[in-house]
Amino acid sequence: MYSEAESSLIASCLTGNRLAQHRLYNCYCDAMYNVAHRMLANTAEAEDALQEAFIDVFSKLDTFRGESSLGAWIKRIVINHCLNVFKKRKLQIEELNEKFTDVPDEVIADDEHVTYEVKRVKEAIMKLPDGYRQVLTLYLIEGYDHGEIASIMGIQETGSKSQYSRAKARLRELLKGEG
Repeated sequence: MYSEAESSLIASCLTGNRLAQHRLYNCYCDAMYNVAHRMLANTAEAEDALQEAFIDVFSKLDTFRGESSLGAWIKRIVINHCLNVFKKRKLQIEELNEKFTDVPDEVIADDEHVTYEVKRVKEAIMKLPDGYRQVLTLYLIEGYDHGEIASIMGIQETGSKSQYSRAKARLRELLKGEG
C-alpha cells in the first residue's frame, strides 16, 4: 500500500513531469544506492546498477500496482539489477542440491557476547564471496526470508539457508582474524 502523497507523485511522474521524477529519485536514491553497494561491494557497479534501476523505475512506473510500498517495488528492481551485474560477471553461485536440507536455520556461536564495531563488520561482509554476501545481505539487512531469497536468486530455499549459514561462519572467521 502506498500513501496519497506517493500516489500524487506517481501520477505526476507518469505525465512526464521532470520535477516529480527528480523528487521521486531523490526520495529513494540514497537508500537504494546502499542496497546496491551492500550487494555488489563496488562503488562504480553500485552507481551503475542504481542508474539502470531508476531507468526501469521510470519506464515501468505504469506497471506499479500498489500491492506493496513504492520503496519495496523500487528495491526489488535494484536487487534484480544487482543480480544482473553478477550474471554479467559470469559468476556462478554455488550449486546446491537436496543434501543440504538439514542445514539449521541459525547456528549458535560460542562468541555471541562479542560485540564488533560496525565498520569492522561492514568491511568483513565486503570480503565475503559474492554468493555469501548476497544471501547474508538479503536476509539480515534487507529482511527477506529464505523462500524469497531463493526466488530472487533462482536457487532452492535450502541453498539459501546453506549459503547463509556458511556466510555467517565465514564472517565469524574474518572477524576473529582467521581470514
